[in-house]
Amino acid sequence: MSEFEIHSMSRADVDTAIEWAGLEGWNPGLNDADCFYAADPGGFLIGKCKGEPGGVISAVKYQRSFGFIGLYIVRPEFRGKGYGLKLWNEAVASLGSRNVGLDGVVEQQENYRKTGFGFAYRNIRFEGRRPQAALIGGKDLANLSTLDFERINAYDRTCFFEERSSFLRTWLDQPGAFGFGIRAGDALGGYGVLRPCLKGFKVGPLFADTPELAERILTALLVCIPDDAVFFLDVPEVNEQSIALAGRHDMSIVFETARMYTGEPPRLPLEKIFGVTTFELG
Repeated sequence: MSEFEIHSMSRADVDTAIEWAGLEGWNPGLNDADCFYAADPGGFLIGKCKGEPGGVISAVKYQRSFGFIGLYIVRPEFRGKGYGLKLWNEAVASLGSRNVGLDGVVEQQENYRKTGFGFAYRNIRFEGRRPQAALIGGKDLANLSTLDFERINAYDRTCFFEERSSFLRTWLDQPGAFGFGIRAGDALGGYGVLRPCLKGFKVGPLFADTPELAERILTALLVCIPDDAVFFLDVPEVNEQSIALAGRHDMSIVFETARMYTGEPPRLPLEKIFGVTTFELG
């Protein structure tokens, strides 16, 4: 029997992974475990040494063409023993020939390059505080709970790598979250979700056809949280309008990652992506 054995996570194991993410300072959402597990129940691995959890990683599959790696954590007392590399190799192998993406923290980016990941662009995390006065309005602005799910899913599909309806249903329905969309005829012109986290709230995704629509959705979301509450927005640096949006809300940079892929970067409409859904799942 190997000293370090790797298994698929149970649903309870995902709670452990999210707890560790909190200890790493990644500020996960309060309901991330449920939502992440819904994306791909077989996409989470845990490594145990003599039965004790030592490391975790996610390798979520999106259909047959794409995968995303995240939640890569080895507990401090298990580091330097090669366990992390074993987890990594198992996760990559599980994704087969898919194009694989990840959001790499600064200190690990060179290691990811060595394993075949190429840099696409930076994602920047901004932190701000909800202003005391925020406006909401417009007949075309609607709570997502009042909209047909397929309309939301169809718009999401234009801004994401692959279909992810199982994840999205759980993401939209999670306790304490708020979501708004902008109607554009029979379709949507954008939508956004805000969820509670260990610290404050995170906005994501925030997808919109124009900067003006993104501004309106974000403002509507901020109305839903207490005055002076802390909120976060993760934006692709290549979308200059998303950087400007954060600036208009007096947000400051607190964290960054590199979006990296094993293959060619997907042809995403980055000009419509004003907020990344989550660094763990893409």
